[in-house]
Amino acid sequence: MSTTSSRPWLTADAHARLAAELAALRREPDLADEDRFVRDQHRQARIRQLEDLLHNAVVGEDPPDDGIAEPGMVLTVRYDDGDTETFLLAARDEVGTGLEVCSPDSPLGRALHGAKPGERREYEVPSGALVRVTLVEAYPYGRYQSHG
Repeated sequence: MSTTSSRPWLTADAHARLAAELAALRREPDLADEDRFVRDQHRQARIRQLEDLLHNAVVGEDPPDDGIAEPGMVLTVRYDDGDTETFLLAARDEVGTGLEVCSPDSPLGRALHGAKPGERREYEVPSGALVRVTLVEAYPYGRYQSHG
């Protein structure tokens, strides 16, 4: 099974952490009084968000080691100013990997999806400026984890 931009990618650790958070939220009683209404609405929204994420996630399954940028890959990119950055392309709820995480739904993540090493892509930042970035390397998170 290959991952796609429509399916979030999570490590097994992140999946377990988020499942535990969901279980804890489900155990909390619904709040009835007016002062707690907003807090309860936020809790219910987080429950729905976690249910959707956990139901649709690809968990710990490495994408093919083909160098193509997609969720579950560790990407190294070089910006036009010469700076380089390495990060995991995964759901933004991913933490504890030892890497920065870039969401596939972010402007940078969308721009890089499907890129091959050496390909130059661009994306728009909130100011309206275009940022150009070149994919240097892409490899599965499992390879990073076994050598990281």
